[in-house]
Amino acid sequence: MSTPIPTLTTKDLTSDQEVRWCPACGDFAILAVLKKVLASLGIPREQIVFVSGIGCASRLPYYLQTYGFHTISGKAPAIATGLKVARPDLSVWVITGDSDGLGAGVHHLTHALRRNVDLKILLFNNETAGLSKGQFSPTTRLGTLSRSSPYGSFETPLRPAPFALAAGATFVARTIDTDGAHLETVLQRAAEHRGSAFVEILQNCKIFNDGVFDYATDRSTKADAVLLLEHGRPLVFGKDRHRSLRLRGLDVEIVESNGQQPNDALVHDERAKHPLLAQLLASLSGPEFPECFGVFRCATAPSFEELIAPQTTRARSDSTLADLFRSDDMWYVRDTD
Repeated sequence: MSTPIPTLTTKDLTSDQEVRWCPACGDFAILAVLKKVLASLGIPREQIVFVSGIGCASRLPYYLQTYGFHTISGKAPAIATGLKVARPDLSVWVITGDSDGLGAGVHHLTHALRRNVDLKILLFNNETAGLSKGQFSPTTRLGTLSRSSPYGSFETPLRPAPFALAAGATFVARTIDTDGAHLETVLQRAAEHRGSAFVEILQNCKIFNDGVFDYATDRSTKADAVLLLEHGRPLVFGKDRHRSLRLRGLDVEIVESNGQQPNDALVHDERAKHPLLAQLLASLSGPEFPECFGVFRCATAPSFEELIAPQTTRARSDSTLADLFRSDDMWYVRDTD
């Protein structure tokens, strides 16, 4: 008779470490919601692992009563991949930031996503390098004044969600630290996804980039600045939901509907075979277009560890380590098919 898994609470998932982020940092809200989601999964703490890189966000594994690795700049996806292949039974999460994940680690992140490794990758995007005291990051907007761009950033920013879609991630979403209910829903769905799940979380840095996402949180601007994605529903937004999106060729345009939905309004399909529309939606930004929040893509495909398992089993059965030591410089893997 199997032993029932004890029901976890957020307190069970709270470590004895003092949480050291700046007062009013958005990371506090993300941590609180994440513990709530983890408690609901029905997974023992011993089966959960968090792997992080370097940065403010990457301190998060210290604050969870689970297994965790605080690694080095940009290497979290590579280390998490090795762990997931060795122990596919574990729930493996990667915590990274815009500087860590899209700067030093952009190559490791790319390959983890394209391989469809069953990792839950949370990228905290505050558009600044907070741990190194406010330098611009790969996602910093044009014209942003920072300690490393005193005359304004002139580099084209990298958008995390479109990047993840281009890399082939099978689950891509965007949410924000100030909307706990939306954040919880997105993290819950990411946790349930089988394969590479990438979540961009817009996170306010109170010290070095405060208010950069005010357009998405201020009541006077939010209705026209944010579009919430719902699978199978028309892409509408605005205070009275009177604005919608449609395609003209491969360009997205806004239509004023005047209370009646136009026949050619775009309908969101997160399960579309090709991520072209998801890519278009993930690339939209103000002031011309609303920024889309929610799940852009949720596709089904074999995970990396599922594909590699048969080859690993076969390689182990073909010869022993002693055979390889006694062999010539060149050795062959027998084809038994």
